[in-house]
Amino acid sequence: MPDTEAAYNRALDYLYSFVDYSLKHSSELAKADFNLDRMRALMGELGNPQDAYRIVHVAGTKGKGSVCALTASGLRAAGYRTGLYTSPHLVDYCERIQVDGVPIAHARLVELVEAVKPAVGRIPKLTTFEITTALAFLYFAGEKAETAVVEVGLGGRLDATNVVTPAVAAITSLSYDHMAVLGDTLGKIATEKAGIIKIGIPVVSAPQKEEALQVLQQIAAERGASFTLVGRDVKFKPIQHSLDGQSLRVTWRQETLSLDIPLLGAHQVQNAAVAATALWILRGSGLEIRNADIQAGFAQVQWPARFEVVRREPPVILDSAHNQDSFSRLHQALDDYFPRKRIYLIFGASEDKNIPGMFKEIKPRVRKVFITKADHPRALEPELIGQLADKAGLPYEIVVPVKAAAERALELSEKDGSIVVSAGSMFVTAEVMAMWQAQEPREARTQA
Repeated sequence: MPDTEAAYNRALDYLYSFVDYSLKHSSELAKADFNLDRMRALMGELGNPQDAYRIVHVAGTKGKGSVCALTASGLRAAGYRTGLYTSPHLVDYCERIQVDGVPIAHARLVELVEAVKPAVGRIPKLTTFEITTALAFLYFAGEKAETAVVEVGLGGRLDATNVVTPAVAAITSLSYDHMAVLGDTLGKIATEKAGIIKIGIPVVSAPQKEEALQVLQQIAAERGASFTLVGRDVKFKPIQHSLDGQSLRVTWRQETLSLDIPLLGAHQVQNAAVAATALWILRGSGLEIRNADIQAGFAQVQWPARFEVVRREPPVILDSAHNQDSFSRLHQALDDYFPRKRIYLIFGASEDKNIPGMFKEIKPRVRKVFITKADHPRALEPELIGQLADKAGLPYEIVVPVKAAAERALELSEKDGSIVVSAGSMFVTAEVMAMWQAQEPREARTQA
């Protein structure tokens, strides 16, 4: 085992020795040389394994990970061996690459890294994400996956995942994020996301603001891709919600489906409707997916750190909100599930995020912000976040590292019953999650 872990760490060192744009500042990101030529060349060297199985390709600003998790869970319940590729990871790099809900083993990742090194060596300027994406496609083929659900890393048009020809493309809710790369209007952002739309391949979209919707519909029409809009062509309605989960009803054409999902928050009802529609469309492409399979898959989906209540009293919530729109949804979820409680917010953010917008959305619920800094190159200095908290009129303390910030928030929560919420950065929430899992007895972690 020690030898395997040493080899695994060397494999990660190798992957991170390439350009990793997720670790770059926005000024460098804006100048990045994004194109698909390198990725196409690499996949050609590896025998184009991404062509060996049916793919659902998912882009969007918010909700794409949840839609991927729901869709993959539905496919597994239907009996299909299913790959799932998402990013970033929370605790372990291997979380990004899964088959049937199980992350790739450390030893297998090591083997695949060794296998791709000759091909990688023949193609200049490959990035960490491009190589990781190739590893995922190769792993899925080697594991005889019949289907795969693939999440776009950044944008869509020039993303490394966009070498696939999917059976269906899904576009989740679009809002402002990564504007240095994707553009400063919803129309420009939608153009980049719509880059995953292929000629004649059906598309399902979450409800969108009009500016984004016009772009998506126009590009789908130009490419002869049928366009199904959730909220217009597909009706959905929340039925009830509690801390145990929520139920909804989805209707498309002659089909009406009642679903139960463990994921909390009104936005997850919309995500479930998008995922169900993608599965219905897949059924039209020849896959045998019964409504009972969708129901079973959605009921058992797991997708951590999305309004995840890891303790109910006093509440502790791990969340992945990291832009203004997702903080609005976080506020709504707090109102829905904990209407009278104030929160201690454990908060850090990357330097390219709209922190004033996030603070504006969550301010009415905040008792105090514990500003901290994740162990990540793009993490903004806490003192700069503190200045923005001052301008927003939010009381705060700067507590570094993340573990100490979480301990401070938990200490005060025990005294007054306020909710502890981690949000603002996936990397901060990942560190809080790791601390929680290490310290909290299993019963407390699972009682929610």
